[in-house]
Amino acid sequence: MRRRPLPASSGKTSGRHRLNRGGDRRANNALWRILLVRTGTDQRTRDYVTRRTTQAMSKPEIMRCLKRYVAREVYAALTHPGT
Repeated sequence: MRRRPLPASSGKTSGRHRLNRGGDRRANNALWRILLVRTGTDQRTRDYVTRRTTQAMSKPEIMRCLKRYVAREVYAALTHPGT
């Protein structure tokens, strides 16, 4: 059974959807912590935040995008260790 995307937008924004209501809260927390450390220490991440801020993106939108990038990197590291 395939679920439809659920709208995840507030009254101010539109077009954002949530694909799954469930999720691993501990994994989400780990991704968030990785993101916080990277925004404080990693120059590439700082540059990305600066660039997106000048493009008029809000801080939560920037963090959402960064979290996706981090999730992809973590998944690749877990499924293909050592590469």
